[in-house]
Amino acid sequence: MTKHNPENERIKRKYFAYLKEAEGHSEPTVDAAAKSLSRFEEFTRYRDFKRFHYEQATAFKRYLAEQTGQRSGERLSKATLHATLTQLRQFFFWLAGQPGYKARLQYSDAKYFNLSEKDARIATAQRERKAPTLEQVRHVIETMPGGNEIERRNRALVAFTLLTGARDSAIASMKLKHVDMKEGCVQQDAREVKTKFGKTFTTYFFPVGDEIQEIVADWVRFLREEKLWGNDDPLFPATCIVVGKARQFEAAGLERAHWSSAGAIRRVFREAFGRAGLPYFNPHSIRKTLTKLGQQICGSAEEFKSWSQNLGHEQVLTTLTSYGKVASDRQGEIIRGLGTKRQSEQPIAEDIAEAVFRRLQSAGAARPEAL
Repeated sequence: MTKHNPENERIKRKYFAYLKEAEGHSEPTVDAAAKSLSRFEEFTRYRDFKRFHYEQATAFKRYLAEQTGQRSGERLSKATLHATLTQLRQFFFWLAGQPGYKARLQYSDAKYFNLSEKDARIATAQRERKAPTLEQVRHVIETMPGGNEIERRNRALVAFTLLTGARDSAIASMKLKHVDMKEGCVQQDAREVKTKFGKTFTTYFFPVGDEIQEIVADWVRFLREEKLWGNDDPLFPATCIVVGKARQFEAAGLERAHWSSAGAIRRVFREAFGRAGLPYFNPHSIRKTLTKLGQQICGSAEEFKSWSQNLGHEQVLTTLTSYGKVASDRQGEIIRGLGTKRQSEQPIAEDIAEAVFRRLQSAGAARPEAL
C-alpha cells in the first residue's frame, strides 16, 4: 500500500519552509502542521492534493470525530479536532494560490474544514486552570530532601521557579551569569535563554519568603565555590548518567551541561508533588500561583503593572486573561460578600443622605420631594 505521494511531499516541503521562514513559526508549529497533513493523507490514501474536493473535507471531519486517542482510548477532544482542522484549512488556503494548483482549487474550499459554530465554541472555551496555593508549593519545597547534589539541585529548581516564575524552557537554558543574587534578579536574555517569543527582560525575585531565596542562594554558592563553575556553566545542570557495577544505567552526580529539554524539569515537579502527597502541578502553573499572589498584595495599578512585567508580559491584560481568572469558589465568596456588604452599608448611606438634607434645610433649601 502506498505510504506517500511524491507530488504531495514536494508541495508539503515548500509549505513547511513557508511556515518557518516566511511566517516565522517555531518547529513545534511546523510539526503540528505535518501531523495534521499526515492524518488527512492517510484518510485519502495519499491522493494527490490536486484532486482535492470539498467533500473530502466533510468526510474527513466525520472520520476524525470517530477516532480515539492512542493513550486515553477515548474519542478525540473537540480541541484536538479544532487544532487539526485549523492546520488543514490554513494549508489548503495557501495551496489554492500556488502554481499548478490555482486552476484546481478555490480559496473557499478550505472553509469546509471548519467545525460547526457549536463545536468551535466548545473547543476554544477558556477553562479554569488549576494551580497550587503558595502554601502548597512551600510545603513541597520543605519536604524535598537535600542530601546529595542531585537532590539539592531539584529542591533549588522548584524554589527558583517559585522565586522567579520563569518558564521551564527558560530555566533549562539559563547560565549562572544570568542570576544576580546581590540585586535579587534574573536576566532573561533571549540570545541565550529560551524565552517565549524571544523576549528579553529582567525578572526580580518575587516576595515569596526569605527561606525560598536562601535555598537558591545556597545553590548558586555551591556551584561557584564548591564545584568551581563559572558564568557560562548551567544554572541547573543535567544529571550525569553512567553504567554502574550492575551493568545498568545510574545517576552519578551532575554533568556540566544543560538539559536538552524541559522534560526533566517537569519530572522533578511530578516527583516532588507526589512525595508531598499532593496532586501534580506542572512548572507553568506556578505562574498562576504568583499572579494570584500579586492580585492580593498589589495596592495600585503601577504595582500590578510591575508584577506583570516581572512575569515577562508587556500588557497587564495578558496577565489577567491568561493567569488572573478568579477561581469559581472565590467568585462565589466575592458575590455573596458583596450582598452582605451592600446590606450592611445601606443604613450608613441613608444617614449620609439625611445629613445632606439637613444641611440643605439649614441653608434655606427645600427637600427634593417638596420641589
